[in-house]
Amino acid sequence: MERTTRQKTAIQAAIESAQRPLSAQEILEQASLQVTQLGIATVYRNLKSLVLEEKVHVVTLPGENPRYESNTAANHHHHHFQCTTCQRVFDVHDCPGDLKRMAPQGFVVERHELTLYGRCADCNAAACASAASAAAKGTPAPHACASHHDPA
Repeated sequence: MERTTRQKTAIQAAIESAQRPLSAQEILEQASLQVTQLGIATVYRNLKSLVLEEKVHVVTLPGENPRYESNTAANHHHHHFQCTTCQRVFDVHDCPGDLKRMAPQGFVVERHELTLYGRCADCNAAACASAASAAAKGTPAPHACASHHDPA
């Protein structure tokens, strides 16, 4: 049985309070607010322990370093959204549903993962503000402000 340290408690608290998957660097930044002198090696060591204890779940996105979320979030079926501007990842609590009809005939779908990509609300607001500022100055700007329109 592993002992619980201040570092491990701070790391777990950072993950649970975020309510979204965090990278090891994001965990380090948040946990360092509670425990100074926390290093990335300590974060990784404690993440490994928390995963083995099934308190934390690894979220793997294509081409990205692993992220970590609480098992409370991981225990229900959900998907993820990654902001293409700030790279943060958020939980998506909706699902398109039964995808068996998309599989070739005779194939059996056992599970699925879905990742949406675009701008998060913060980055979209910043893009809109930037576009509005450019327009006010009379500078032509590319269409940077995305609304709820889905081009796909």
